[in-house]
Amino acid sequence: MPPTLEPVSFDPRPRERLAAEGAAPLSDRDLLALVLGPGGGPPARALLEAFDDLHGIARAGLRDLERVRGVGRARASALCAAFELGRRHTERMRARGPRLRSAQDVHDRLAPRLRHHAKEVFLVLLLDTRHRVLAQRKIAEGGLTACAIHPREVFEPAIREGAASILFVHNHPSGDPTPSAEDLALTRRLVLVGEALGIPALDHVILGDGTFVSLAEAGLLGRDR
Repeated sequence: MPPTLEPVSFDPRPRERLAAEGAAPLSDRDLLALVLGPGGGPPARALLEAFDDLHGIARAGLRDLERVRGVGRARASALCAAFELGRRHTERMRARGPRLRSAQDVHDRLAPRLRHHAKEVFLVLLLDTRHRVLAQRKIAEGGLTACAIHPREVFEPAIREGAASILFVHNHPSGDPTPSAEDLALTRRLVLVGEALGIPALDHVILGDGTFVSLAEAGLLGRDR
């Protein structure tokens, strides 16, 4: 006699439960059913029967998935997309940079890239709660002024990536990292916006030729006390 499959728990209203409790309490079948869309309960069970578990489903190709009873091309495509998003998220979490403990760490990370750049480049580092780099974004290149860089362009990626804090970096092609009046005005403006949004600006590091200035360490960040 062939082995009997254990019954798989299924909530007939997983969408409502997710809204009330979040995704974590839902079973694998419940989550699969939500990805598959309306009427997804039976094909979710069929997938688990065919491939044993989520790992097996994730490894299956589009054609294998669409052959499962009740799945078809559209649902198989949605599954492939969902698992690929999960893989990308995991890869990006693993790729997070080391914790930035000081302006020296920022210099060491970016000086090789910006030291000999002929134009000013303004970068934003998006940080998690442990000051690890979530992402790095180039905001502007060329003449940097308080008017040329809009706070929306700076903080939009921070909000999108869920950054806990933010850090500004730009270079001085002259090799002298002494902050200009425009640098200080821009920093002050961005720091105030960060305070209003709850995304604090930790520092603005200006890179020169083998040297740097940290506005935070110099007491020039302009943060309200």
